[in-house]
Formats: sequence, structure tokens, C-alpha cells
Amino acid sequence: MARWIVVLLVAFALSWNAVAAEDSPNAVIETAVVLFAEQLEGRQEELAENREELYEVIDSILLPRFDQRFAAQVVLAKHWRTASEEQQARFIQAFYRALLRKYSDGILEFDPDRISVLPYRGDTTKKRTKVRSTVLLDDGSKVAVDYDLVKREAGWLVFNVVIEGVSYMVNYRAELDSEIRSSSLEAVIERLEDEAGIAAPDVTTDE
Repeated sequence: MARWIVVLLVAFALSWNAVAAEDSPNAVIETAVVLFAEQLEGRQEELAENREELYEVIDSILLPRFDQRFAAQVVLAKHWRTASEEQQARFIQAFYRALLRKYSDGILEFDPDRISVLPYRGDTTKKRTKVRSTVLLDDGSKVAVDYDLVKREAGWLVFNVVIEGVSYMVNYRAELDSEIRSSSLEAVIERLEDEAGIAAPDVTTDE
């Protein structure tokens, strides 16, 4: 599990969206490696001691470049359709920020020299595509990491990461579906908000 978490954070770190929509999906990932390396160079110890600053570094790169709404919609699946607009908005924010906090330690082990982006074999004329890469681990083994991207007006956005054939989105969908069935969507959102450090909604009323 620890190895999976580290690789997942590296994968999230690579979710850097190019400014121009015409940039190739591979260029999106390759540029991300450079950007994150620059942000972390010489700062690992500092960021390890300052969690809030670490969150800000990750968030500044990931938030504008990750399709939060689409990822949240796919993860919730049928529960998305029955959720209120308020619940949808809260879930999007809570799910993203809970993931960011849960896996933030792994980002401190980011090493661009361990990442190899494979030649692109997809079709950029389609709405969705996939970029493939490998990540070299400490024991010398390589992990296959695939990125699912969707084309938006601003360019390509990552919405899913597949590590050694295992989709994080599919995993979370099964996990949250089970939890929602045993409790409720509202309870799941509240748990994620607590994990993400998000203050509970103000439900006070005027007397």
C-alpha cells in the first residue's frame, strides 16, 4: 500500500495542464515533470515540516489542472444523480482535498529522473485519451502509470490515474458506494470534509 500511495502522488503531480489546447497530451505530462521538480528542489525538508505549505504547493499545480467535477461525478456514479447541487459541490471539494492531504507525504519523494513518458499512441482528435509512463522504484522495478485525460476548452485535464492496471477512480467508486449504502451520502461527505479540514456548513437559523 505504501508503494502505491507514493506512485499515486507522483501521478497526481504530473497532472499539469498545458496552457494551449493544441498541446499534445504527452507534452502535458512531460512539462509537469519539469514544473514539479522546480517547485520541490531543495525544499523537501522544509515542506515536510510545514504541512499547510506542502498542501499549497501541490494544490497550486494540481487544482487548476485536474477535472475535479468530472472525476467526482464518475466516482459517485449513480449517487451523483440523486445528490443535491449543494451536496455535489461539497463532495467535489471534500473528495479532492481529502485525497490531497491523504497522499501528500508521497510527493516529497518525487524524483523526475525516475519517470519515463512513453511515446504517445492515442488520437488527439477524440474527447478522451491516455498517456502512458513508467516510474522506477527503489528496488529497481518499474511501475506502469497511465493517465486518462479529457479535452476541455482550456486544454487537456487529467481525471483518472491507473497504476499497474488498477484505476484509482474505480477503487474509490466501489469504496464509496459501499459506504454510502451502509450510511448515507451526507455522512460520506461529512467524513471527507473532516479529513480535508473543511469546516462544516453553517446550519444556524435566525430565531
